[in-house]
Amino acid sequence: MSSIRNSRTRLLAAAATVALAALSLTACNDGTGVQDEGASAESSTNASASAPAPEPSAPTSGSSDRDSSSGDAKPATINSKPAAHAAAPKAPASSGRTVTCEGSNTKTVAAPLNRPVNHMLLTVTNTGSNTCYLYGYPAVRFGEAQSVPPVIEDSKPQAVVTLKPGESGYASVSLSATDGSGAHGHTEKSLVVYFHGRSGNESVGAGAHPSLPAKGVYVDDSLKVTYWQQSMDDAVDW
Repeated sequence: MSSIRNSRTRLLAAAATVALAALSLTACNDGTGVQDEGASAESSTNASASAPAPEPSAPTSGSSDRDSSSGDAKPATINSKPAAHAAAPKAPASSGRTVTCEGSNTKTVAAPLNRPVNHMLLTVTNTGSNTCYLYGYPAVRFGEAQSVPPVIEDSKPQAVVTLKPGESGYASVSLSATDGSGAHGHTEKSLVVYFHGRSGNESVGAGAHPSLPAKGVYVDDSLKVTYWQQSMDDAVDW
């Protein structure tokens, strides 16, 4: 009987040992000792999902992409630069034609001279866009005079005075006799200058109204003018 009990005890002990070993192996498979393959696969999947997806490259000018699910073409992205501003138009050039100098396309200045004495210089500047001709001589009218003074014939130039835009022509006015021989001397405070046409017998265009000194200018019956001159020296030489 004693040997039978001992045999049963050994069998029970061996069975208990086998059961404990099985329980221990199960615990390790749950993650306490042996790696769980299911958990490893899940971790790999999570790592792939958390990594950022590569950005698609931008389409080049004139290219188009197609959606793989629908097959519809996406509009092409065109990188166009704004057109450069057009150059500002240039001012119209002169037509090249010549006109007659007169009040509307010139500026006239009247300035008394110290030398020669009792003289005044008229300066006419072309303010237009075309070349103009100064024909003949200035037809000057001081105050309410009913006639214009005569011209000094010997002062006539060899050619018509030609003024390009911005250029000036000149004439001098002998206001009174230096020796006092002139009659009807008086002071005038206003002046109008008229311009001759090609024929020289008539005035053309608008007259000019240059300012005179505030005290006016003294004139007498010896009043006379020169022809228009291309240079100032030629004008004051008479």
